[in-house]
Amino acid sequence: MMDPALDISLWITLCSVGFVAGLIDAIAGGGGMLTVPTLLTSGLPPHVALGTNKLAASFGSFTASFTFYRKKLFNPKYWRLAIIATAIGAILGTVIVNFLSVEFLDKYIPVLVVLTAVYTLLSRSVSSKVIGLPIKNRIIKIKQVIQGLILGFYDGVAGPGTGAFWVSSSNALYKIDILLSSGLARSTNFVSNFFSLLTFIYLGHVNFVLGLSMGFFIMLGAWVGANWAIKLGSKFIRPTFITVVILMSANLGYQAWFS
Repeated sequence: MMDPALDISLWITLCSVGFVAGLIDAIAGGGGMLTVPTLLTSGLPPHVALGTNKLAASFGSFTASFTFYRKKLFNPKYWRLAIIATAIGAILGTVIVNFLSVEFLDKYIPVLVVLTAVYTLLSRSVSSKVIGLPIKNRIIKIKQVIQGLILGFYDGVAGPGTGAFWVSSSNALYKIDILLSSGLARSTNFVSNFFSLLTFIYLGHVNFVLGLSMGFFIMLGAWVGANWAIKLGSKFIRPTFITVVILMSANLGYQAWFS
């Protein structure tokens, strides 16, 4: 099979998708639900598609994480246990993926993406009137560890929708407002992306040319999307985007299960 890095048309397509994913992620969230199916559709083996997506996604998640930190919407010291648990979960999830067969990944990834897309389309953000972080106690620490391990593991195994899961679960677990939940989500998402990426690199499942290129365009799209978000909002863009993702993933699932 032709090396994807040498196919200029494929490179342009994936960079374009990266830009759109970054733009959509800034406006409505869920950019990973677009990049993973596209990488799979391009012909990359599932392990390489997941690893390359982690490299690209790390750019966007780092930018978002740093932005929330600068605005004092993420406190690393308070969420220390969540960060550590997320890193451990991401490494474990990525190691597990390495032992799964290509045939199995071809079948289960589209199903996961479709389910995540449906959840994202139907879910509603939980708002909270609580200002600031709750007092840290033993229960809070236990919640952080369990949440970090589960969502870090999921991000290591697949990844699409991890940010949405962080936001909704943090609203429910800690009763914090949407901005603090988003700050936690973006920062822990970067942690799981980064440690999963390191593991994928060690295992040799990363296409650096495509990953770095997509990562740059994801950052560019996120910058544009942040400005668009103020003007357009997500009421129209979000359901349209999710519908496209569902159709793409359903097509991948059909090819894997029935072709």
